[in-house]
Amino acid sequence: MSGLGARFWRLYASSATSNLADGIGRTALPLLAASYTRDPVLVSGLATFAFLPWLLFALLSGALVDRVDRRHAMSAANAVRALALGALALLAAFGGGSVLALYVVAFLLGTAETVYDSATRALLPQVVERRDLDRANSLLTVEESLGQQFVGSPVGSALFVVAVALPLGLNAAGFAVAALLVLTVRGVGRPPRAPGPASVRGDVAEGVRWLWHHRLLRGFTLVAGATCLTNSMINGVLVLYVLEVLHLPASRFGWVVVAAGLGALLGGLVTPWLGRRLGRVGALTTGAAVSALGIGLMGLVGNGYVASALFAVSAAGVMVWNVLTMSLRQTLIPEQMFGRVQGAYRTVVWGAIPVGALVGGVVAHALGVAAVFVVSGAGLLALAGVLWLLLRAHAAELTDEALAAPEGSALPV
Repeated sequence: MSGLGARFWRLYASSATSNLADGIGRTALPLLAASYTRDPVLVSGLATFAFLPWLLFALLSGALVDRVDRRHAMSAANAVRALALGALALLAAFGGGSVLALYVVAFLLGTAETVYDSATRALLPQVVERRDLDRANSLLTVEESLGQQFVGSPVGSALFVVAVALPLGLNAAGFAVAALLVLTVRGVGRPPRAPGPASVRGDVAEGVRWLWHHRLLRGFTLVAGATCLTNSMINGVLVLYVLEVLHLPASRFGWVVVAAGLGALLGGLVTPWLGRRLGRVGALTTGAAVSALGIGLMGLVGNGYVASALFAVSAAGVMVWNVLTMSLRQTLIPEQMFGRVQGAYRTVVWGAIPVGALVGGVVAHALGVAAVFVVSGAGLLALAGVLWLLLRAHAAELTDEALAAPEGSALPV
């Protein structure tokens, strides 16, 4: 582990603190929404507003990340999140909150996240060697699961029962600390740029063009976007699934998310081994199929323990996907363009999340909350088949030898 270097571990400490804060909020905010209304469309609207900025601002955020010191971008984004949640904590403490206020805060948090997430992933190749990207991404995704789901979620739900404003205030404090920690990462600066002036619009267009002309990543982006839309159908109604289908109290919501965190933790730890055993094509397809089956079966059960186990299985599959796809993009995309290309990728992929969350709310309103999981699982299983066909067609580009080519040689093909 020490081979990753001190800079990585400083980045890791900042990311872990940020993700712990994020995990507390990801249970407290849906519970707060459910305390205002049980309308599945309104509750799912929280997830819609949280991810809508990816559709609106991911391209601009990616261009920004390629122009500035990525540590400063991460710090500023976390400062914005701390202020937004601090304001919401004050509103909740004095009984002034509402669904509308939640939507506004969720939108601000999502906007800051477009900058933070793009900057974090773009910074990683600056602090570790390319040969260590799989291991570094595995560690970061594992701590993300630990912070957001395994630790943050039960803490958020437990504190919510004590006092609504308490988890929100702790969330804000965590983001503030993370904003300071990332500034301790030394020896990195602004990414290299070609000489001469360039407009933000030109930077954005260059990133979109690069992604569009790379046949493998273009196809992968479209499949990933459809997968993310289908998977996110359950996001907005998960709290209603726990409260109304599993009939668990609000304090147990965080523990259901913990089960997913445990699955994601195990999935992240085994991903490097699984990639070596099955190859990238086999590991990515297996992860997608396992996730689909877990989500689909959740819609057919009503026992909290069984549902939690299935949620863990699904999360493990998602984590295998997340680790391998991030390393793949970091390897194929030139470092100086990563923010812009990543912005274009995330516009499609994460921009689909608010659409999927809204669709999930509509399906829940028409057919019931449990039906959302069945529909989502069936769609994800079909998309896993499409993913397998795409990756098989580009298998030669996914070998270790092809991906080990010098940076910049992985040109659009």
